[in-house]
Amino acid sequence: MLCGGIGLTLKVGLGLVAMVSLVRLAGAYQERLDRYGEISAVLEIQKAKLLKAQNRFDSLFRIGGEQHLIQEQDQWIAPNRLRVVWKQVAPQAENPFPTVEQPGKPAVNP
Repeated sequence: MLCGGIGLTLKVGLGLVAMVSLVRLAGAYQERLDRYGEISAVLEIQKAKLLKAQNRFDSLFRIGGEQHLIQEQDQWIAPNRLRVVWKQVAPQAENPFPTVEQPGKPAVNP
């Protein structure tokens, strides 16, 4: 009777350990599937971006691709417009950028 009770206790204990392990394994598997789904979605988005970039790159090397690129650019000067280029009258050798210092005084570094 004692050996049967010990055997039954061991079987019940092992059964509980197996059930808990299966539940935890199922949770980990579900989490892994969720992560796989997220990574697959991101991969599909990146593939679509890559395909779009490849098609755009290929279109630049087709006949008329240069003109197509120029037409897409909005920073080009419109017709009948004058471009203004500002040039510095006397380049300053010491300090090419404007400062608030007095012209004759050296700068003080703290």
